Amino acid sequence: MKILLSAYACEPGCGSEEGVGWNTVRQVANHHEVWVLTRIGYRAAIETELDRHPVPNLHFVYFDPFNWTEDWRNKQGLVQFHYYLWQIQAYFLARQLHREIGFDLVRHVTYVKHWSPSFLVLLPVPFIWGPVGGAESAPKAFWKDFSRRGKVYELLRNLAQSVGEQDPFVRLTAKRSCVGLATTQETAERLRSLGVKNVQIASQVGLSKEEISQLAHHILPDDSPIRFITVGRLIHWKGVHLGIRAFALAQIPKAEYWIVGDGRERQQLEAIAHSLGVADKVRFWGALPRQETLSKIGHCHVLVHPSLHESGGFVCAEMMAAGRPVICLDLGGPAVQVTEETGIKVAAIDPEQVARDVAAAMTRLAEDPALRVRMGQAGQKRVQEVFDWDLKERLLLDLYEKMLPQPAIGTSVTAE
Repeated sequence: MKILLSAYACEPGCGSEEGVGWNTVRQVANHHEVWVLTRIGYRAAIETELDRHPVPNLHFVYFDPFNWTEDWRNKQGLVQFHYYLWQIQAYFLARQLHREIGFDLVRHVTYVKHWSPSFLVLLPVPFIWGPVGGAESAPKAFWKDFSRRGKVYELLRNLAQSVGEQDPFVRLTAKRSCVGLATTQETAERLRSLGVKNVQIASQVGLSKEEISQLAHHILPDDSPIRFITVGRLIHWKGVHLGIRAFALAQIPKAEYWIVGDGRERQQLEAIAHSLGVADKVRFWGALPRQETLSKIGHCHVLVHPSLHESGGFVCAEMMAAGRPVICLDLGGPAVQVTEETGIKVAAIDPEQVARDVAAAMTRLAEDPALRVRMGQAGQKRVQEVFDWDLKERLLLDLYEKMLPQPAIGTSVTAE
């Protein structure tokens, strides 16, 4: 098949959106002839990788609207505007490519959000939208813990979602999509309300066989001291303050809580640890390179991931691959990844209830080494069966085939 992929974010060796883009296009090209629309800023990294590991079936088209090649990732308002303009230009480039090549299928890959359109749906070709997320939001009961800046962020995010869903081009994208791949149950509901007729849950999270093998080598450390770890940016919606409160409530003897990451909430989180009397047991490591982060994971027993809205949550899959159980909230992407066999999902009703329930989960796992081992082994099995990039794309191959027009009954195809 000749497939066109739209991947605004696409970079080898990265996680998050860039990793989703790269791994998706790389896997699809193992089976089909693939053209990829992406940004100029990723060209150097992509071409360096392809020089080392050529992929004959993979072709890239690099562009930016008005040649705006700045890295917008840390400028949320500007990146959304740039992304919208990029989608418009992508359509005109794709239309010309389609005249020359004749695509069998078009798929939007990144960004992974449902409230911005893909104008590629206007091409006279079957269109797959996704995976897309973005319908997740922090329950209102948790806003009282947010700073003024955090509350403004949530208000603006919710407003952007609402306005985006009213965009007639978003609704056109939904109605003309043959399939909508939703990263979470929350987004699946929104896609159906927007008019997508065929919605399937498909997490954007994946790991390569090399990553799975590397993570599997992190043997569980000795039982004492029991160490919990949180990995991620220290921003309000990551819910790290809930993890610290739970750790203080649990009062597990000789336990430690490691926090890997940095962000504007760090000073406030350190103050919370001091006020709760656990500052000597909560260690802030700051932002670390990936290999150092993996080393820290190797010294810990349980991941605590109390994120309040997240369509992905790559660290949950990484920790499961490392054979560690996961404590998370029953929200968003982590709720899709983690099962009763691989960790403990906590309902998100209000901050006090979450702190109590996460504390109980910490205590349960601290006191039962055999349970940690069972959950860790189940997590490794789940990653191999569900989150292996090779397997994920193989499962989509049947979907691609179903998108093609079928021969009329009574006709035959002769192979020479």
